[in-house]
Amino acid sequence: MATTSPPGVGLLKGLGVTIKQMFKPAVTQQYPHVKPDLPPRTRGVIALMDENCTVCMLCSRECPDWCIYIDSHKETVPPAKEGGRARTRNVLDRFAIDFALCMYCGICVEVCPFDALFWSPEFEYSEYDIDKLLHEKGKLREWMDTVPPPPALDEGADAPGEVATAIEKANQELEAAKAKAAEEARAKEQGEQAPAAGDAAAAAPAEPEVKAGEIDQETFDRLIAEGKSERIARSKAKAAYVKKEKQRLKEQAEQQAAAAPAAEEPKVEAGEIDQETFDQLIAEGKSERMARAKAKAAYVKKQKAKLRAEAEQAGGGDAVEAPAAEGSGEAAAGEAAPSAAPRKADIEVEGAGEIDQETYDALIASGKSERIARSKAKAAWVRKKKQEQMDAEGDA
Repeated sequence: MATTSPPGVGLLKGLGVTIKQMFKPAVTQQYPHVKPDLPPRTRGVIALMDENCTVCMLCSRECPDWCIYIDSHKETVPPAKEGGRARTRNVLDRFAIDFALCMYCGICVEVCPFDALFWSPEFEYSEYDIDKLLHEKGKLREWMDTVPPPPALDEGADAPGEVATAIEKANQELEAAKAKAAEEARAKEQGEQAPAAGDAAAAAPAEPEVKAGEIDQETFDRLIAEGKSERIARSKAKAAYVKKEKQRLKEQAEQQAAAAPAAEEPKVEAGEIDQETFDQLIAEGKSERMARAKAKAAYVKKQKAKLRAEAEQAGGGDAVEAPAAEGSGEAAAGEAAPSAAPRKADIEVEGAGEIDQETYDALIASGKSERIARSKAKAAWVRKKKQEQMDAEGDA
């Protein structure tokens, strides 16, 4: 026969438990004023690293709730190396997860082959409207900042290849930045210590210009005698000629500066052309525009030489031979030398279409093309005819 407790014993036991717990401290966390202390790998929400996503669609296909939505487009990527083939790649336009449907199974995180999806401990994303639980890639990327770093590797383990490469690249960029900063500081210090040297360098005279084309025969013969090829000997002889000409021009300029101050450069109004230079360039096959431009420059040079000669004669100096104009091969005569022979530019030759057969044959024999040989032979014929007329006038 079952024994029964007197009435009221159960009530007293319950009151005893209540009284006992009444004097113990409370263990309830006052959320949201007190945040919960969650484990580091808490599965709160799914975050997206969109830079790693290749739009392979594995996460969307494997999702049992079909709550992942992905849109993309294709772009053509230029070849990495010259001559390579261009390739196409998918570019992510939209990545959205509807957390009203998600059951937090984590399959999408597991199947992602490029580490684009991660678990974040973030959990405070509740909404009053169910439609607002559809989060786009911008919000998913923000949650990526709350993802804890991966656990440290075991002692002695090798880092992944991409991690090691990234660390090495970052170290190289840091070293390059430090070296550049040190170089700039050193250059600044040197510039402050020696300002006079910089001023002297800035005030140094400009390097004289020498038109290449001629060769230094002595250098050419020496290199040929040493067994060098004609091409190498010619190129080095050209460089030697330019070097010698620059040195000669420097010495000449220094002598002129030491002898007397430079006279004021005479001004000549451009517009006229030097007919001899124009005819010669046309005979060589140059275009009319180029021939006219160079003939204008030659006219200005000749007029300047003429004005210099007149100024020197008026100043009581001896008659000085004017420098030769480019392309003429003869000295420009001014009023300072009235007895000089007439200039070639003042002589007109009829029949400028004839050619000098000797020059033509020599150029063809040397391997020049027929067009170049014919143009140069025309110029040679014109020069010979003008020289003949000048000689005839001189004899008369």
